[in-house]
Amino acid sequence: MRGSNAIAVTRDASELSSRVAAFPASLTEALIVVPVKNHPPQTARRKHREQTPDLPKGTSRFRRALLAWYDQNRRDLPWRRTRDPYAIWLSEIMLQQTRVAAVLDHYRIFLERFPNVAALAAASEDAVLAAWSGLGYYRRARMLHQCAREIVKRYGGRFPENSAALLALPGIGRYTAAAIASIAFGEPIGVVDGNVERVLERVAGSNLTVRQCWERAQGLLPKPRPGDFNQAMMELGATVCLPREPRCPACPVRRWCETRQPASLRYSRAKDLRANDLPVHGVRADPRAKVSPRQNKREIWCALERRDGHVRLVKRPRTASLMAGMWELPQWEELPHASAKAAHWRTFRHSITVTDYTVHVLRDWKNGKVPPGRGKWVAIEKIPELPITGLTRKVLKAGGII
Repeated sequence: MRGSNAIAVTRDASELSSRVAAFPASLTEALIVVPVKNHPPQTARRKHREQTPDLPKGTSRFRRALLAWYDQNRRDLPWRRTRDPYAIWLSEIMLQQTRVAAVLDHYRIFLERFPNVAALAAASEDAVLAAWSGLGYYRRARMLHQCAREIVKRYGGRFPENSAALLALPGIGRYTAAAIASIAFGEPIGVVDGNVERVLERVAGSNLTVRQCWERAQGLLPKPRPGDFNQAMMELGATVCLPREPRCPACPVRRWCETRQPASLRYSRAKDLRANDLPVHGVRADPRAKVSPRQNKREIWCALERRDGHVRLVKRPRTASLMAGMWELPQWEELPHASAKAAHWRTFRHSITVTDYTVHVLRDWKNGKVPPGRGKWVAIEKIPELPITGLTRKVLKAGGII
């Protein structure tokens, strides 16, 4: 071949030569045969880019040690005494971004008012918000209500028994679907929340991507008792493998851990502190997200007025960005009148998302004026039936009203 720079070697070089010779000279002069490179398969290249660290040696012993520890040391929580998917689902939603201690009473009261998914679906949104009042993040309650209605409508009030079907329901994400399916129905599917992520990374001794965390959680999971194992991983992260001061000597799986002592943590301390900001359950924080802004500071004035067994409350607009449709005490951005100083009762501190409030409460201020057209005298015995804001609940409790 005149003008060629290279010739590809084939199984039968003579056959190639004879075929090329048959081409017209004008074509063969234009041919340039490019050497072929041996590329690895595409799947192999993907694995090379992001390979999940190996599971710890002795994985079966790791599982047995963790489950034995869990059986002896787990906290006695009400949602651990049942396999009812409704009760488990409720606990998982309540525990998102909320501490266990804050959930316990609300969980009990909520189950008393709405003992099953049909009762929750049949309730009004105001009744659901009233039962949720004090837990915050009220969008969770609205999505809970919407999901209950969907379960009744599509499944006749029976929960789907696998994670894929649960994931299709409103307000249920990957973690919650896996938690319900494994705990209530025994589906062998792993879970990853903030606590589990921290345990997995410390055992591995390295940072893990989201995909790697889920793969590793699934690889560690035993087929027997998948729900208990998932809860054991979460319990370990919540009580032993703590973000800032892990209790390594008390850890049942320390022999398999690559970072046995706080001083030997081999990955970024900043990453560990970020893990502390993750919710106990639910969606992981995006590591690429910007640092949360500092808390804003605001000062407001509220009026606590009573008359003949009633309290004056104001309903927030349905279009409000926060706590839409909920009831609260009348409030102002500044002291409403000079005469109000004499009625000052107490000052409270209260936080809502990124704002810290200093709240000055006026009690039985006779010259008070509420925002026009929205104030209403509510019977004290009816207040538990209304969705009231957390601040209003705090003030009414301090005043001995509820």
